[in-house]
Amino acid sequence: MSLPVHLVPTLAGVGVGATVTVEGDEAHHAVAVRRLRVGEQVVLTDGAGARVVAEVSATGKRTFDAVVVSREDLGRPDPELVVVQALPKGDRGELAVEVLTEVGAARVVPWAAERSVAVWRGERAVKSLARWRATAREAAKQARRPWHPEVDELARTGRVLELVATADLAVVLHEDATEALADLDVPASGTLVVVVGPEGGLTDDEVAALVSAGARSVRLGAEVLRTSTAGVVACAALLARTPRWRRDDASGQPR
Repeated sequence: MSLPVHLVPTLAGVGVGATVTVEGDEAHHAVAVRRLRVGEQVVLTDGAGARVVAEVSATGKRTFDAVVVSREDLGRPDPELVVVQALPKGDRGELAVEVLTEVGAARVVPWAAERSVAVWRGERAVKSLARWRATAREAAKQARRPWHPEVDELARTGRVLELVATADLAVVLHEDATEALADLDVPASGTLVVVVGPEGGLTDDEVAALVSAGARSVRLGAEVLRTSTAGVVACAALLARTPRWRRDDASGQPR
């Protein structure tokens, strides 16, 4: 059985034998909900590549201490996946963030596309962004990711075009595209950008602007996927053709 994972602000300078204190909601869930006890082991990560196995040495109502048994530092996954996700309606935004985090996206960029049904303004924008970020954090722990994804502030189309222009490969998913994503040559490293439109689809002007900025207009297949699931399918199709999903030695460590 896998050890439970808990997020801490930083593990900088923390070595074997050091004591790490976990506080707040993170500790409350472990102690009060999961009934964490002294002597049990947990995995602690700071979401920035560091991961330690530690043995619990003390517990309180909203805190616990753990002594580090082992530590590993992992580099950023390469190639890096950036997903521009047009705002879906309802709670489908959180679903998109959850599955994109699980598949390994490094960044999720919420996008106010022309036909997005959902609108982020004022207090709603603040709360919606907070929910996306909380979803990413919890999904990253569940997926045991040492590097947690970033969720950007709401982007307008100009910002999306900048991301596309600087990518090593950028694709925009479009049901009327003639080129298949499966036929693309995928870089082994660098930045891959996937642009996912809203429920109402992309406008012709948006597609033209994205293609002019350097994106490839591609289709996934004959089926039309929901905006909340199209991104994860595209990411999986791309990752399957990169070193990230291959193993290169007998230890079974990813490249």
